Amino acid sequence: MVDLTLIKEHLEVVGSDGGHVGRVDHVNGDQIELAKLDLAGGFKHHYIPTSWVDYVDDDKVRLSLTQDEAKAQWTEKH
Repeated sequence: MVDLTLIKEHLEVVGSDGGHVGRVDHVNGDQIELAKLDLAGGFKHHYIPTSWVDYVDDDKVRLSLTQDEAKAQWTEKH
């Protein structure tokens, strides 16, 4: 299980393939809200579950899904 306290604002979120998914805005319970001001997210907030996080290193949150898989399954903030 990943220590969610390691997930900090502005960390880059990347897929298992290294592809850019977004940047962390904040963690809300079991969801990571991605920053709105990111070209990858189409300038909209998106949520991904913390269960997708494989590990966190110094400057990135790495997911167990590829970039395309994550983007196909994320949810948009309404």
